[in-house]
Amino acid sequence: MMYLAQPYSASDPAVRRWRFEAGCKAAAALIRAGLNTYAPIAHSHVIASHGLDEMDHAFWMHVDRPYVQWCGVIAVLMLPGWQESKGVAAEIRIACALGKPVIYID
Repeated sequence: MMYLAQPYSASDPAVRRWRFEAGCKAAAALIRAGLNTYAPIAHSHVIASHGLDEMDHAFWMHVDRPYVQWCGVIAVLMLPGWQESKGVAAEIRIACALGKPVIYID
């Protein structure tokens, strides 16, 4: 099982929407290639709009951490902003601490 890490947070809603769409496209391509993939942004973006919009980084890391632990590999979608993303950095740290491979997707 692959966990697809990617940047998401941005003050501009259009940037968040673009990142959501890009993550969904990447997840679809990975799944089409036969890789079981969990994409937390694809999962959480729509759910957040139903009463969780104001939840912060700590909340979402609490939600996503078990998936990082469960998945065998972490794939980082290198969208603009991925290197500055607190969430992506945390997901990479967790994966490395658990000895899981981290791969980077351009």
